[in-house]
This record gives sequence, structure tokens and C-alpha cells, in this order.
Amino acid sequence: MPAASPGLSLVYLLLLLSPVTTSAQSVALTAEPAPSAAAEVAASSDSDEGLPSVTVNADAECPVQECVTTTTRVDREDIERTPGADRSNSLGIITNFVPGAYVVHDQLHVRGGHQTTWAIDGVEIPNTNIASNLGPQIDPKDIGSLEVVRGSYGADLGDRTYGIFNVEPQTGLDRTRQGDLIVSGGNFGQTNDYLSIGSHSDDLAYFASVNANRSDLGLQTPVEQVLHDSEYGYGTFGTLLFDASPNDEFRVVGSARRDAYQIPQSPGDPIRDVQREADAFGILSWARLLSPTATLTTAVFFHHNQADLDGDPADFPISTTDRRSSTYAGGQESLRWRTDRHDLRAGLIGFAQQDHHEFGVLFNDGSSPAIHQALHPTGSLVAGYVQDTFRVSRSIALQAGLRQTHFGGILTENATSPRVGLTLRVPQLNWILRAYYGQYYQAPPLETLSGPLLQLARGSSVAFLPLRGERDRERQFGVTIPVAGWTLDADYFRTAASNFFDHNAIGNSDLFFPLTIQGALIRAWELTVRSPADWRFGQLHLAYSNQTADGFGAISGGLTDFSPAEGFFALDHDQRNTLNAGVDAHLPRQFFVAVNVYYGSGFANGDGPPSHLPGHASVDLSVGRSFGNNLSASVSALNVTNRRLLLDNSLTFGGFHYNNPREIFAEVRYRFGY
Repeated sequence: MPAASPGLSLVYLLLLLSPVTTSAQSVALTAEPAPSAAAEVAASSDSDEGLPSVTVNADAECPVQECVTTTTRVDREDIERTPGADRSNSLGIITNFVPGAYVVHDQLHVRGGHQTTWAIDGVEIPNTNIASNLGPQIDPKDIGSLEVVRGSYGADLGDRTYGIFNVEPQTGLDRTRQGDLIVSGGNFGQTNDYLSIGSHSDDLAYFASVNANRSDLGLQTPVEQVLHDSEYGYGTFGTLLFDASPNDEFRVVGSARRDAYQIPQSPGDPIRDVQREADAFGILSWARLLSPTATLTTAVFFHHNQADLDGDPADFPISTTDRRSSTYAGGQESLRWRTDRHDLRAGLIGFAQQDHHEFGVLFNDGSSPAIHQALHPTGSLVAGYVQDTFRVSRSIALQAGLRQTHFGGILTENATSPRVGLTLRVPQLNWILRAYYGQYYQAPPLETLSGPLLQLARGSSVAFLPLRGERDRERQFGVTIPVAGWTLDADYFRTAASNFFDHNAIGNSDLFFPLTIQGALIRAWELTVRSPADWRFGQLHLAYSNQTADGFGAISGGLTDFSPAEGFFALDHDQRNTLNAGVDAHLPRQFFVAVNVYYGSGFANGDGPPSHLPGHASVDLSVGRSFGNNLSASVSALNVTNRRLLLDNSLTFGGFHYNNPREIFAEVRYRFGY
């Protein structure tokens, strides 16, 4: 294994000197989320029981007393026990734990925006598209833990303003020739099944999985009835870790999945559209320990993302086809150097992008001739950064960084993004106060219109303006309060955006295009509460947001009718109050119960004068039992009360949206040896 830092070596030595039992457990010491040198105590090779892994964070990526970045961490047990959160098509690992995160018009929104980034071990999976895919990129069952970074980014963390989801995947370090089998079934003909295997030796670890799911309840429906709403998906995931020398670790991570969703209907609706999606990525990383205080990480990556809306050729009056695929290839180089008072990071990331966009419109009412057009835009992005955290004293830390970005696409843009922060630990109380100011640049999608499609837009009294990148300015203040092992975190943020990304349609064609609004202002108070990890009753979590998300001005890019500016208005996903609270309770005789309560005060009313739709609430419940270390079974119910109501009536994907009806399903988990 690669050599560890002095802090890691000390913990490793203490573990070796500690008394051990015949049932040894795997212990992984993680220095940072990027591929890094790690040490472990291997599980006994003759153990036939599936023991959980124990992770010791000996040298955290960002020590709490120095960290200005607002972070929510979701661990393996959270994913497994939260009702419905481990399903392949679920975003519950985010919405149940992150303030201001919710799904409306079938799209994930976080902190008032759409654009988020998925990353694996700190390596970004590039994506410049906006709200085009409905499903998550990674099956939650393949995630070891998830770190959701939501604002106050250092210069090394990128620019997708509204959320960065850093995945620490399952690796096999906690297994010795063991596998997991998960099967489930419930109403609406749903099933979500999964098989994984993994193991490790002194210098090699591997993990591989396959999954498949289907249901007759896929997307949010435009009416209370569930019509034409089936979905199915399947995928595979794998990781390989290899320690080539005491100072060199290689990681390979790969994933591929496909999903298909019928677009739900209203009674009598003749439209029978289908959304088909695909996503695949591969990452090769090399972590080189240059010295006990310096690590150089090199990564190359590939990402292919596809979202196709295919209308039935017989749709009346119009049948629409909108097929988009984006392919990215690039690399990332990052250096981290730590001294007694400095934590310095510098790096470079870049990728080239090739899109294929195909449009087709059949006018089955005979109003116009058919339209078919294919576009092949290209683009590229290069960003460099430098970031330093300086420990002024044991109680005060200053953070400063600069990120420079060059984007070339339909337009060429450059952006300089400074970021500064301060943390202060209050003696005796151990409260951590933090303040932050930063700027971000988000590259635009490679979208354009020309030829017959542009003529169609003009026939609908709209035109297409080139999309420019979104530029954001964030201010944030927060406090972290530890109380008897509990953690309370509160913050206030204000994000002002220029060229705010959104989306709109051409007439009634169901062709949705990104657009930019002149500006947006998003403000919120947020609160999270987490119980101690060793709380004898289980785990409790709470996430609350009081937020306003307002746009202002006219459309500055994308589809526009050149209407004059109208001042401030609520964005279609504006919801003032959002609450998620849950508890995972450990009961006698290996029983467990998990309850999650969601409340939303209502999204912006897109029909009529400015107002908001009525509030809505739901309760999710899961009850189960473990049978030894290798077998467990549970029954879950989502939206237990089966209350149905209109969530959203804005002009967005699929039209109006009602919340989902009650779902009931059973799940069995089995750990086996091979």
C-alpha cells in the first residue's frame, strides 16, 4: 500500500496494537476524496460472515474547524434504510438529506437551480447540459458514501453552482470474496433487483455490479390517474484499485446504464411519447505520493450522455422527435501540498465535447411539411485553479483561491472567478462560524437553431439567441454547533445570477430548449440536524430550507419573443419552505424501522396572478428485520396516506404534474460468499 501521512500512520499503528478478535473487520483510512494513498486492516480470509466495514477518517478532506464549504454527507446505512432511497431511479439520497433539494416537473432542483455535477472520488464527470436527463447517473446501491457540496466552493471544486455530488463508490475493500443480492417487488408491477461481487488482497481490490428495474409508475402524472407511465432500466458498475508501489495507487471506475420512460397521459390524450436515456463513463486515476505532505493526482475520463424524446408517428396533431447525445473526453491534474499552516491545492482540468442533436416534427394535421434536421456542434473547456487554506491560529483559518476558465463553443468566453472564505472557532463552545464570497462561471449547453427548425421557431413568433454562460455571485454565512455529539448546522446564502439557465418549448411541439434569463436572485436560510453516529436509538436527520427563487428581466439567450423586461417574478420551481425529517430506529431482536416526513409549502402557480400552489406533505415508512449478518428483509410504503394533489402547473416537461400515489414494496438483501 502507498505510504500514509504521519496522521494516518499513527492511527494505523494504534489499530495494529489494539486487541483483535477472530472476526476481523476491514478498516479503510481515507485521506481525501480524490484517489489517494490508503491503508487498511484486511478482513480475515476465512471469515464467512458479511461484516460491515469500518471507516476511520484520520485526516479529513476539510477539517471542520477550517472548512468554509457547506457539506451534507450521506453514508451507506442512510442509503439502505431510508425508504425508497436505494432504488435505481431514486434521488432520495439527495432530496431526503439536503436542504432546498426537491424533484419538481421530474427534474432535480437544488438551491434554486438545475445544474449539478456528479464526481467520483473528486474527479468530475463533465456535463454542460441542463435538466435533460430524468434519471440519476449512478445507482445508489453502488455508492459507499455521498458527499453533497452545496455552495461556498473552493477554487478546486468547479462551477456547477447548485450542487456537487462527490461519490465514494463501493470498492471491495470491505469484502473477501463476497457478494450482495437484492430483490424487490411491489404494486404497479415494480421490481428493483441488484447483484454485486467484491474482494481484495494486499495490493488489489475490485467491485462489480449489475442492476435492473421496471415499474408501471415512472414519471409524475398530469392528472391523478396513472396512464401510459411505465419505466424500465438496467446498468452495470465497477471499480478496480491497484497499488503498484508503496507510493502509487491506480483506480479504474466505470459505469453504463440505460433507462426508458413513457410520458404519462391525461384521459383521451392521443400523444404517446417515450423518453429514452443512456449514460456511460470511465475514469482512470493515478495517485502519486510525492512526499508525506504532497500528493499528485492524474486522471483521464470519458463520458457519454444521451436523452431522446421519441414521439409516436401517429401522434396528433404533431409528432415530435428530439434526440441529443453528448460525448466528453478530457483529463484532470491536481496537486495537494500540506504544511503546518498551509493546505495548498493547484490543478488543471479540460475536456472536449462533441454533440449530436437530431430534430424531427411531423405535422399530422397537414398544417406544414415535415421537418428533419441534424446538428453537430462542438466545444471545449479548460480551467486552472490555485487554492490555499491558511491556519492563522488554532481558531482562525483563511481560504483564498482563483479559478480561470476558457470555454469555446457557439461563443467563446473567459471567466476569472475569485473565492475567499473565513472560519472562526469559538473557544469553549467549539462553535464554528464561517463567511464566504465567491464567483462562478457555468459553461452553456451546445444548443443552436438553424434552417427549417429556425423557421419553425419564427413561425411560433420566437427567435433563437446564442446561449452565454451563467455567471453567479454567492455570499454565505453559517455556523456549525456541536451539542453532546449532535451536529446543528445553519446558514444563509444569497446567489445572484446573470444569464440564469432555464428551459422552454417551441409552441406546442414538445421540443424543449435551454434558455437564459437576464438574471435571478436566490436567497435562503437553511438548517440541518444530525444525531450522533453512536446514538443508541439509531439515526435522526432533519433538513429545512426557507428559500425564494426569483428571476428578473427578459430572456437573454435561447428561445425568445423579445418581450420587454417584467421585473422580478417567481421561478417555476420556487418553493418557500421545504422540510425533510427522518429517523432510522434500531429495535430489539434486530428489527428496524425508518420514517421520513416531507413537507413543501407549494411551488409557484404558473396559471393566473402571482401566487403559490397549496402546500403538500407525505410520509414514507420502512419496517424490516435482520436475520444474522447476511440476510435482511423489509417492507416499505411511500406516501403512506395516498394523498394526491397538483404539484406543478408550469409549462415544463410533460405538462402538469401530480405527486405519486402510494407505493408499497418488499425488499430482501442477502450477503453470500463465493
